[in-house]
Amino acid sequence: MAKKQVKSKYTDIPVKNIANGVIILDNNQKVTGVKIMPRNLFILDQDMQNAIITNLKNVYNTIDYEFWIVVADRPVDINVYLSNLQLLFNQVTDTKKRKLIMEDINKANMFMNNNVVDTEYFLLFKEKDNDLIQKRIRNLINNFASAGLTAFQTNNDDLRMILDNFLNGGQTTNFGTVLV
Repeated sequence: MAKKQVKSKYTDIPVKNIANGVIILDNNQKVTGVKIMPRNLFILDQDMQNAIITNLKNVYNTIDYEFWIVVADRPVDINVYLSNLQLLFNQVTDTKKRKLIMEDINKANMFMNNNVVDTEYFLLFKEKDNDLIQKRIRNLINNFASAGLTAFQTNNDDLRMILDNFLNGGQTTNFGTVLV
């Protein structure tokens, strides 16, 4: 049986596989990076805002390789939260508490009906050498931490979501090989 490469129906990006938080391209280049946790600067005082912005400039100025900043929306799934609220509502007998819980249920349903999303931030780069990839990831995580932000290495789900959002018009695709 022959193996057939599955590609995006909207683009011709040569994705071979996604594994261990890395997109592996046909030419064995690897695309990976960090997910940067959002932080609301507008709730901080002006001096703290300025310090974080200055520190971010320093982070970006220390990067001496090509990189991409990606901002992506991911649908929020609050079904478990809604189920827990419903269970709590069924257990509580006090009318005031039931009213408050019902308000939360209605608010959660409003979020679900309006397709609420989380906005996620990524810094991605391309590299072949695994040791250099790990060094860059560590440096990025440390540098963002010094700027007051938390960052983690991308995982497979993050990378699939990015590809689906930007390359497939939001359609979910499983990259990899299939037997035909």
